[in-house]
Amino acid sequence: MGWNSWDAYGFTIDEAQFRANATVLASLEQFGWRYAVIDEGWYMANPDGKTLADKKYRWNGDGLLIPVDARYPSAAHGAGFRPLADWLHSQGLKFGIHIVRGIPRQVVAQNLPIAGTAFHAADAADLASSCPWDEGNWGVKDNAAGQAYYDAMLKLYAGWGVDFLKVDCISDHPYRPTEIRQIAAAIRKTGRPIVLSLSPGPTHPSHVAEIQQYAQMWRITNDHWDGWKFPDQTADGFPFGLRGDFAMLAQWSPYSGPGSWPDPDMLPEGWLGPHPGWGDVRASRLTADEQRTEFTLWCVTRSPLIVGANLTRLDALTRSLMTNQTLLFVDQNANDSRPVDLSALGPQFENIRVWRATVGKAGDRGYAEYFAFFNLADHATTVRAPWKALGLDNRKHSAENAWDDSTTKDAKEISVNLPAHGSALFHVR
Repeated sequence: MGWNSWDAYGFTIDEAQFRANATVLASLEQFGWRYAVIDEGWYMANPDGKTLADKKYRWNGDGLLIPVDARYPSAAHGAGFRPLADWLHSQGLKFGIHIVRGIPRQVVAQNLPIAGTAFHAADAADLASSCPWDEGNWGVKDNAAGQAYYDAMLKLYAGWGVDFLKVDCISDHPYRPTEIRQIAAAIRKTGRPIVLSLSPGPTHPSHVAEIQQYAQMWRITNDHWDGWKFPDQTADGFPFGLRGDFAMLAQWSPYSGPGSWPDPDMLPEGWLGPHPGWGDVRASRLTADEQRTEFTLWCVTRSPLIVGANLTRLDALTRSLMTNQTLLFVDQNANDSRPVDLSALGPQFENIRVWRATVGKAGDRGYAEYFAFFNLADHATTVRAPWKALGLDNRKHSAENAWDDSTTKDAKEISVNLPAHGSALFHVR
């Protein structure tokens, strides 16, 4: 659970803006919000530059990317992100950064040394594996020099106090298992517990056994943005809309579990500005009902919750989502979650999706059942279904609504009014 700068700031976030957002996040730490992540661009002196040269990457003598002092004043005099991480930790938060896999092209051109070794950048660079959508880096070879480069990188970043590392252009287009293994090995060598998050998607399910060995999060879609559906979506799924997440999360649900979490991407809710990573400055284009649906879907599927809103302009709706203790409890505590098979209930359920999440073991004290209902249709509807058809026994059950705390009377069926693209989540007793 945390916040990432990309949806609101793109490449441009500076230290003052980051601290302002992190201060708001710290005020919500009691609800579990903990990770504050600076996304791509913290090493760019000119993040608005049109070319690689214009962006003016900054690296140290060992060819490792470091923050730009003018944008991150506390990083001056070689301090790196250590002062910023120390401040975050003092607020009860954890610190994350984003990198694109590989080694900067200018570092290879200069053939800088790799710290603590006799290797140089050219020994580690894989010129046949650049990122097709980011011109900044060459890939890293699967050799001793390549491992040494990642070892040096993670030693530096762990020394700063990094707790979360998002690595891009590695889990799909292209899938780079050698670099995943190298980065995971480098993290282990630091002795610091750093969450490894792989991006972008869609990660192919055939890779899951391998990825689960090395990463704690991996993206299952291309970049998810604030729309129900995107008619002009590219062949590889950019931008990815909320409607498509139901199928993707259902496909990946068997692979969710402690230490390995399929990731449907950040939550583009609230205010997306002043420099969103895609599109114009705006309030989220998702309707209020769609934002509730998005947040409910992420929670009932036990997905990572990484908010993209500008927290300094936190609106009432986004705050209500981030502080809904029932949804957060399900997200953080459910030990099983899966879609309910509705095929036997007839064609009237064609646009309905139901997810069931359980906390604890049946018969144990504290065992709890939760059901989320979703309306994928473009019009309001009423869902009526016997509890038995949803997987419960044939007894009467009551259901407490997570949004308004209302409770239904004991009955053998549930009746739910859902707006277009709307949702509801119930604790069923």
